[in-house]
Amino acid sequence: MQKPDKKTKYLKALKAAFPHTIPIFAGFWFLGLTYGIYMNVSGFSFWYPCLMSLTIFAGSVEFVAVNLLLGAFDPLQAFVMTLMINARHLFYGISMLDKYKGTGLKKFYLIFGMCDESFSINYTADIPEDVDKGWFMFFVTLLNHFYWFSGATLGGLFGSLIHFNTEGLDFVMTAMFVVIFMEQWLKDKKHTSAVLGLALSALCLIIFGADDFIIPAMVAILGVLTFARGWLEKGEKEE
Repeated sequence: MQKPDKKTKYLKALKAAFPHTIPIFAGFWFLGLTYGIYMNVSGFSFWYPCLMSLTIFAGSVEFVAVNLLLGAFDPLQAFVMTLMINARHLFYGISMLDKYKGTGLKKFYLIFGMCDESFSINYTADIPEDVDKGWFMFFVTLLNHFYWFSGATLGGLFGSLIHFNTEGLDFVMTAMFVVIFMEQWLKDKKHTSAVLGLALSALCLIIFGADDFIIPAMVAILGVLTFARGWLEKGEKEE
């Protein structure tokens, strides 16, 4: 059997990846535009949201960076703030170790561009057998990166011309994660992992409060699921 040429392989992976990113497109464009407008009204040229969205690609940090740029120069504060905000990516990275094996040079971009949304898709998506998994994950990451970059750049360009109430737009991403969770719930026959995740998150929320529960919750989930891995895999094989 003749192997498909590289162009066909790339297009097949792109076509398989694109539908998964459509919900992210809607959320990223709204939030990206909001970020670009925020930068504009804060006195920054459109080059700032353009370059920051391209090179930083961390939405929460980019919003926080506005105040850091306007305040006194403090690189240590910026480093600690960025580390705390994006500490959850340490756990994402551990979860993706096996999936990124064999991806070659694409691994460097996959690591750089791994945001919450790309992680959710690449970790849970059912990739067709005739689609290259490495290129599928690459295009998911690239498309999501482009959505954020284009939204932020347009917001920076036209921010002075657009006037609307952006309150509540941040809930778009929350709603999207609820949809992803529900799809995963419906896909799995057993919901042990999901229930454990919800229970541990709720417990950490009660103990640590809304502002500080995310990292403890991720540590608890990682620890419990690692400890119970053998039992969970055994239950799946028996079914």
